[in-house]
Amino acid sequence: MKLLLASPLFLATGAWSMAALWFDGHASRSLAGLLAVGFALAALLILIRLRPLWYAAAAYGLLFGAVLVWWLSLPPSNDRGWQPDVARLPKATLEGDLLTIENVRNFAYRSETDFDEHWETRTYDLSKLRGADMFFSFWGSPLIAHTIASWEFEDGPPLAISIETRKEIGESYSAILGFFRQFELYYVVSDERDVVALRTNHRGEEVYLYRLKTPIPTARAVLLDYVRAINELAESPRWYNAFSHNCTTQIRRHVQHGAPRTPCSWKIRVNGYLPELGYERGPLDTSLPFEELRRESNITARAKASGGDPSFSDRLREGLPGERPERATRGADEARS
Repeated sequence: MKLLLASPLFLATGAWSMAALWFDGHASRSLAGLLAVGFALAALLILIRLRPLWYAAAAYGLLFGAVLVWWLSLPPSNDRGWQPDVARLPKATLEGDLLTIENVRNFAYRSETDFDEHWETRTYDLSKLRGADMFFSFWGSPLIAHTIASWEFEDGPPLAISIETRKEIGESYSAILGFFRQFELYYVVSDERDVVALRTNHRGEEVYLYRLKTPIPTARAVLLDYVRAINELAESPRWYNAFSHNCTTQIRRHVQHGAPRTPCSWKIRVNGYLPELGYERGPLDTSLPFEELRRESNITARAKASGGDPSFSDRLREGLPGERPERATRGADEARS
């Protein structure tokens, strides 16, 4: 019995069940606490009193299974009192090569919580897609970053998409709560002046921008898979989960549609190492040693200097490693014509 009580499986499932009941069991903390304590007492009674031992193990399995089934049945919602920066859901339509997205966020920030709201409808010509980039934003440990995908076009500003939590008024993100059913999944579709400058200029985060050598057809396929997910969320909300459905694991799911042979790696979980993984596998520029590439890709200072400049995105990319040469070539061709 002591061995069973000390087994990793019992400890893990018991701790998770108590935490799930505590965080997700009820809006009232006192009632949620009673549910968690009640589970612990029931589990201990089962394992101590029931004989033979396999009866106890089976009964505990049923108890844990009941908690798991209940937890999985908790429904996400699109109808809550949302914070203003996630209040509107983006929606997209595609007609030929023209991708039109409603509710593109382009806020003007005076601070993280003081801003002017600007929700826009923008149209992107996919025939003029030039490539994709990836931002990595660090706010604490160098092991963990927030990832933002961005697509660059010839005739307009880039399209940035940040996969985040959809928080209600009064909520704040918690790394622990992110593992439970506390936040809905949300795709921030935005101008880079919003989603990037918010982090560098108002949250004090350190941001890196890496140019990707992704082929245009792959970049397009990944973007369209993002669009599919955006429209699905507008109809059927989903839960965010810090382990299985977060800013990086969702990106990998989208990339799998454009590059289905992309192998998995532990660096996807500890995503501060993702730039190194990209350097090893080829999507990043390898003309420089990695440490030099990383140093040159830090755009924090130039983002702070650029602020709300209309040329914000161009200024971020000036002189970055991996500059796409087709811009100059295309301009020369147009000049000759």
